[in-house]
Amino acid sequence: MTAAPTFRTRQARADHVDRRLAELYPETPIPLEHRDAFTLLVAVVLSAQCTDERVNRVTPALWRRAGKPEQLRRLPVAEIRRLIRPCGLSPQKAKALAGLAERLVTQHGGQVPRTWAELEALPGVGHKTASVVMAQAFGVPAFPVDTHIHRLAQRWRLTGGRHVGQTEADLKKLFPRERWNALHLRIIFYGRGHCTARGCDGRTCEICRTLFPRRRRAVQTRK
Repeated sequence: MTAAPTFRTRQARADHVDRRLAELYPETPIPLEHRDAFTLLVAVVLSAQCTDERVNRVTPALWRRAGKPEQLRRLPVAEIRRLIRPCGLSPQKAKALAGLAERLVTQHGGQVPRTWAELEALPGVGHKTASVVMAQAFGVPAFPVDTHIHRLAQRWRLTGGRHVGQTEADLKKLFPRERWNALHLRIIFYGRGHCTARGCDGRTCEICRTLFPRRRRAVQTRK
């Protein structure tokens, strides 16, 4: 009888996660519907504290009115807010999108910039949002860490998990650079489908049970 594999090191656990997720999710479609770098950027801004499904229901009407930075720049903030209201946090997001469009038109010729510094300088765009755009719009290796990835990385003991910045740095050390863009999506897919905040406490889903068959206590994840 073959003994069950042991995963005593972070690297061993990361290698198993990488292999298993590639089997489960050979294709990695971007969950946010978009048609270019600009619409992806706007969709990611809207996705803060909002589901991708809801964003995808809201954006078609927004694209019809303002599918280009120049068009979004001409919309009053109140109108942007009306269009994006179902996404939540509409006052802040509308103001950010108006400022983002203004900056794209006046400083970047209506194009989404392709550098980290310029992206992160845009209104409403933090490191995680910039990482998604760099990875998915421009193909630059990046490892955006959202709450799904942060939580699962802690459950799988791939990071000390003190903050998302530490989690991102730890994951980048464990996984090959050329796999980052697909892998961050695979972890999100798995987290949503199998290792949810309520559906798994570190002892329930397949990967948690495989990595830690003797785990008896729920994992208390840290934000």
